Amino acid sequence: MAQTYLPTLKQLQYLIALKDHGHFGRAAESCFVTQSTLSAGLRELEALIGVTLVERTRRVVRFTPLGERIATKARTVLREAEELGDMARAAGRPLSGEMRMSVIPTIAPFLLPHILPRLRADYPDLKLFLREEPSAAACESLHNGRADCVLLALPYACGDVATQALFDDRLFLAFPDGELPGLATPIAARDIDETRLLLLEDGHCLKEHALAACNRPELRAEAQMLGTSLHTIVQMVDNNLGVTMLPEMALKAGILDHTSIRARPLAGDHPVRTIALAWRRASPRERDFLLLAEVLAEHR
Repeated sequence: MAQTYLPTLKQLQYLIALKDHGHFGRAAESCFVTQSTLSAGLRELEALIGVTLVERTRRVVRFTPLGERIATKARTVLREAEELGDMARAAGRPLSGEMRMSVIPTIAPFLLPHILPRLRADYPDLKLFLREEPSAAACESLHNGRADCVLLALPYACGDVATQALFDDRLFLAFPDGELPGLATPIAARDIDETRLLLLEDGHCLKEHALAACNRPELRAEAQMLGTSLHTIVQMVDNNLGVTMLPEMALKAGILDHTSIRARPLAGDHPVRTIALAWRRASPRERDFLLLAEVLAEHR
């Protein structure tokens, strides 16, 4: 029987790093090796399987069609190899070892400062690596194996994943002081001036949650989607440029401190978003994720 030579996991790691970064130097840096080491590893891989995977020029790194297919397959192989280690960790102490979690920007700055100290105190063996990215990118990271779990807001179509709801996060209308006089009673969506509404730009699911809570189709056409972060929009509202919608967790975290902005809860059938933890189905660390979800829900 002819001897079969198989690619190494390290070679596949180099290939995926180059696919993700599109640059030999940055790919090598992400793998903590020199550029010559990464380049040599990829040439060995190409020689091993007898095909060209990457076309190299001075300015462009271009994957061949077969290289694209092999890179996609390599992600699956690496992810499953990592899950071998996950199985061993899952059999040991709960919430220990490395865990990579993506968190969306409308949750990360408001929830994590409160949660992380408790996690460090209760689970000192857990090494939690965090990545802040919008929902679409976070879900892509989860499916590609760059993240083990995602902290996001539902409803959101994240693909075929397992989820555990943590808590509901109510939406509030924030407005310049004096613009909407009255008691701190819920404000009806019909009373929002669509020409004054400021929302996050496309890519942030909070925009969709806010529009769905209002159930006013014309808001999508009239509202200005231009904020890159909730902190930026708050500054706009404080300068009397309009009104916006904020989640309750941002209010509790003090996002309106040192401003003249007022906030009232939004009325409606579903004036909330649901904060949830998501992970790949059948993950060997499901027990860890369920425990992490319990901790996040308890200490929010």
